[in-house]
Amino acid sequence: MGKVAVGATVVCAAAVCAASVYVVRRRMKSSGKWGRVIEILRVFEEDCATPIGKLRQVADAMAVEMHAGLASEGGSKLKMLISYVDNLPSGDEQGFFYALDLGGTNFRVMRVLLGGKQDRVVKQEFEEVSIPPPLMTGRSDELFNFIAEALAKFVATEGEDFHLQTGRQRELGFTFSFPVKQTSLCSGTLINWTKGFSIDDAIGKDVVGELIKAMERVGLDMNVTALVNDTVGTLAGGRYYNPDVVAAVILGTGTNAAYVERAHAIPKWHGLLPKSGEMVINMEWGNFRSSHLPLTEYDHLLDFDSLNPGEQILEKIISGMYLGEILRRVLLKMAEEAAFFGDSVPPKLKVPFIIRTPTMSAMHSDTSPDLKDVGSKLKDILEVPTTLKMRKVVISLCNIIATRGARLSAAGIYGILKKIGRDAPKDGETQKSVIAMDGGLFEHYTQFSECMESSLKELLGDEASESVEVIHSNDGSGVGAALLAASHSQYLEVSETS
Repeated sequence: MGKVAVGATVVCAAAVCAASVYVVRRRMKSSGKWGRVIEILRVFEEDCATPIGKLRQVADAMAVEMHAGLASEGGSKLKMLISYVDNLPSGDEQGFFYALDLGGTNFRVMRVLLGGKQDRVVKQEFEEVSIPPPLMTGRSDELFNFIAEALAKFVATEGEDFHLQTGRQRELGFTFSFPVKQTSLCSGTLINWTKGFSIDDAIGKDVVGELIKAMERVGLDMNVTALVNDTVGTLAGGRYYNPDVVAAVILGTGTNAAYVERAHAIPKWHGLLPKSGEMVINMEWGNFRSSHLPLTEYDHLLDFDSLNPGEQILEKIISGMYLGEILRRVLLKMAEEAAFFGDSVPPKLKVPFIIRTPTMSAMHSDTSPDLKDVGSKLKDILEVPTTLKMRKVVISLCNIIATRGARLSAAGIYGILKKIGRDAPKDGETQKSVIAMDGGLFEHYTQFSECMESSLKELLGDEASESVEVIHSNDGSGVGAALLAASHSQYLEVSETS
């Protein structure tokens, strides 16, 4: 009896001992995995770092590439496209005009009633239409037919305020936010697609011609008066209200910048110098790249997996299409190498672009003690529960990604200001330099826009920053296209002589 009891005690003790060892080992293993999470976070933060010295190097590199792109075609990663806009709107424009704004996964159709300097924009109406994903990688005629049909439906809803004079055509400003080799104010051939579009048979074609053919197919009689990039449209819209606007930057699904250059500083311009002495340049700055850009392993892999490897490098680290995807890729590494979400990787986490930047912005804005919004967003998207500790890591990742993007955006703006000599105060001059901003990323991602503005002030210094202002030019690209259609109307001379 005693021997059995002793034996049982020994077995129990051994079992308890084994269980204790198992628990200790599991805790050590768990601790080791969490250590790996922290290590991945630390390395990512270091690789994304943007100290002020690096930002100045990026700005200097931007200015150098701007000079090279203005000197010759293909001389720089920056295309520095001549827009043929040499007179921005004055405020005198009158009449009603249409605008079509194609620049991402949605497009907008708009009509604007202009009343001259006294009344400015009297009335505007618009509709936003989502582009079915198959059309983004299909055929050119399919995409433009879809757009023309939506435009025709919108025209059919004209109210009495929008009265077209007898014998006149409706006129349209076409905002086309992809790289185009402009051949005149109202024609241009597509160089390449960005922002997830890949329609091979459209490359090298006149996009205005493609739109006109599609409008004819649906029986819509409309004259395309101006072809503009969304950034050029934003610049026009900004200048319409504020004569001190010198540049425009889009921070949305994609990113780009345009600015007013002195015509004599464009060596590749071989035409007559415009009377204004100025020319709007569409930089296509999303394609900027430099050894000074802080790129990580996730950026390189994202680029490799993209539709346009080696292109649009700046866009892939600062624009709305990609920020959420960078977050997903870091979380995937944490899940695979450190069991961040448990023993198995959530299947949804393996789906590219499943975390969108608006979701990342919403999580980043969560200030609740338990980060409830972060938890609910991750539960909705990835279908996994999270602890507070995990949510704090996600917030840290959001902060690292957004801060890098915002500070690099500021460095790009600073580079433009350096190129046009607006980066430092000049003796006896009180010139104001206004940057017109548009795009959902700038408008809706508060942490991003605030960080960008504070970083620009840091680069400029206290004195120079007093003469530089960043403004939100809401819907500038659409209104700007209508304004440029108005200022280049085929009926302008008739109006002036009647």
